[in-house]
Amino acid sequence: MLMAQTMGLNTLRPAGRPVRTGWLHVLFFVSGFPALLYQIVWERSLFTIFGTNIESVTIIVTAFMLGLGVGGLAGARVAADPSRPLPLIFAALELGVGCFGLFSLRLFHAIAELPGLDFTIAEGGVAFLLLLAPTMMMGSTLPILAAYVVSLSGNVGRSVGSLYCVNTLGSAAGCFFAAAWGMGHLGLSGNVALAASLNVAVGLSVLAMWRRRAAALPAAINDVPQASAESGFRYRAAVMVTFLCGFTALGYEILWFRAYSFASAGAAPTFPSLLGCYLMGIALGSSAGRVYCKRTEGAAPGRQVWLLSVFLVLSGLCGYLVVPAASRLVTMPHGYRGSYLLITAAAFLFGAAFPLVMHVGIRAETGAGRRIGTLYAGNIAGSTLGGFIVGYVLMDHWTFRQIAVFLGLCGVGLGMAVLSGVRMTGTQRVAGLAGGALAAAMVLVSSGFAFDGMYERLLAKQSYSPSFRLRHTVETKSGVIAVTDEGVVYGGGAYDGVFNVSPVRDVNSIYRPFSLSLWHPNPRRVLMIGLSSGSWAQVVANHPQVESLTIVEINPGYLRLIPQYPEEAGVLRNPKVSVIIDDGRRWLRTNPGKRFDVMVMNTTFYWRAHASNLLSKEFLELVKSRMEPGGVAFYNTTGSANVQATGASVFPYGVMVGNCLAVSTQPLVLGWDRWKEVVRQYRIDGRPAFRLEDEEHRQRFGEWMALPEGVERLWGPLVTAEQIRAKTRNLRIVTDDNMACEWETR
Repeated sequence: MLMAQTMGLNTLRPAGRPVRTGWLHVLFFVSGFPALLYQIVWERSLFTIFGTNIESVTIIVTAFMLGLGVGGLAGARVAADPSRPLPLIFAALELGVGCFGLFSLRLFHAIAELPGLDFTIAEGGVAFLLLLAPTMMMGSTLPILAAYVVSLSGNVGRSVGSLYCVNTLGSAAGCFFAAAWGMGHLGLSGNVALAASLNVAVGLSVLAMWRRRAAALPAAINDVPQASAESGFRYRAAVMVTFLCGFTALGYEILWFRAYSFASAGAAPTFPSLLGCYLMGIALGSSAGRVYCKRTEGAAPGRQVWLLSVFLVLSGLCGYLVVPAASRLVTMPHGYRGSYLLITAAAFLFGAAFPLVMHVGIRAETGAGRRIGTLYAGNIAGSTLGGFIVGYVLMDHWTFRQIAVFLGLCGVGLGMAVLSGVRMTGTQRVAGLAGGALAAAMVLVSSGFAFDGMYERLLAKQSYSPSFRLRHTVETKSGVIAVTDEGVVYGGGAYDGVFNVSPVRDVNSIYRPFSLSLWHPNPRRVLMIGLSSGSWAQVVANHPQVESLTIVEINPGYLRLIPQYPEEAGVLRNPKVSVIIDDGRRWLRTNPGKRFDVMVMNTTFYWRAHASNLLSKEFLELVKSRMEPGGVAFYNTTGSANVQATGASVFPYGVMVGNCLAVSTQPLVLGWDRWKEVVRQYRIDGRPAFRLEDEEHRQRFGEWMALPEGVERLWGPLVTAEQIRAKTRNLRIVTDDNMACEWETR
């Protein structure tokens, strides 16, 4: 996302020997490191408050990007006055970001606790206001520092390009640090403290150097001869090109993240790892573009614009090919990790194109700084719109393949369009148009083959065979749902259940929702967070004692699948059932008056991104506050001892049922006789759960009724909360801050 901070590369030539500014580059590298830590941590913290549904994600990410864009414009205006002490302003901004960072998490949560705040209506404004000040300060640092360094060296390309490169490399390093170690060991507060310390260190270092200005920070060179050659490309055209470059690049980034998230089953380190590879490619590409602009200074404008069109066409084509190529690499040994290099390679081309746009679109003259800021803001605006259009709009209406083709044609078309922006020889124009037409034809012709079996390869990886085909693939802006011929459901690439409600054909441990009456005497009002295949919901909705079932599901795609499976289809017609599309945690926060006898969650794997939002101590405290007296929360611990320890630390009473934990504030008395009677009369859509005229059904029914020894043989030992606390007393409790287990390496 920080790719939009690319600056212009024209050349100014002051008299005298060049000034050494290497230490500024080191400090700007360090400044880039915390910027991405902030982005990852702040977004994660705000998702905990506002929810992780696509509306909240879009609002928060857009607010972050807009803050950077506004900051870039403000920084360009400040930098336009050479009499200002730009290093002091840069130092003040670094100190300001650091001070905000130190208190940011407390501020976010203090605002979240304000009474009467409607998260559904006000979340956009609140998120924007929370992020506006720090992101503006971060966005303005590059134009301010770049203007100062350019005034010293007199060379826009070498100075600004190198600054952007080291800053973006610092950001990439921050991403890799967060993915590999930082988030798993330091948590949110530890990473923010580290980031703030680095900002403060950078600010104080600049101030210390400023005090020795004569030796370390010479006065800016104000009377620099300005280059007068025509750039060969209209400034307004350059604004449009940077806008569309940002649109295409962020659109691709969203597509790449969807594919890699699916391939990794939503593992938490996927996003920072992908973003780190992306930023590294942008930085290296920008540096290469800077070098080329320096070498071709004074060359014919047509040649420079022709090269720009080549980079744009190649970036569009390579961005289109990343996922098809990655889906084939992941089927090879060790190919998954290596496929990340495809992102770096594609981003390299985007990064190389941006300096060229600046180089051919801006003349080195008085007022160039403001134009650079406008191009920077245009790129931010394009990035913001690209993320919104692709992630929020197109993904609900188009398939992955259609969006990739659209972005590929956008990139290729943009490259062909810039050829009309300047005079050039007929040979150059014909070669450029022919190459662009060939690339567009490749995109259109290859789309069927390139994406055929893509999700199958990403899901199966090294065990993939050409005979493996998914029965259903549902793509929405909330994620990808895949179903195999056997009825196995994968949400976002992770196992999410099986279409089955039969306790006899128990391939999905369906005994767990059947157990409600064992640990609760009268489950009348039930809340279920997560719908998935609808199998659990179907069992609970048909429970003889249940009067109402409220289901909160984040992905509406499941509502398209369930009607195609007769065993589960009835749950959507059941008058007891109401389905709400929302983030479960946010819905609980915004409905404080709702109370339930039982809350059921077939929670996803603890190591997936944002899983701790539904497993943390803070969330369980929220659940506790929404329970009727004697209420029970029943949720999947997915084999995590830390998750079990957390549940037993919040609730004094509980029992493990298979891999699920039933917890309460009051003693749980297992009602074996009550449960036995409920099972006898269980009907699902009017059909008995056990057809006792069938020998197989009679045998399984007998096993269930051999209480409690028979049930424990089938389900496993019924471990109590007291036993869990004794066994896990040395383990970390999962909190919103530490996200214990979520960032473990599997």
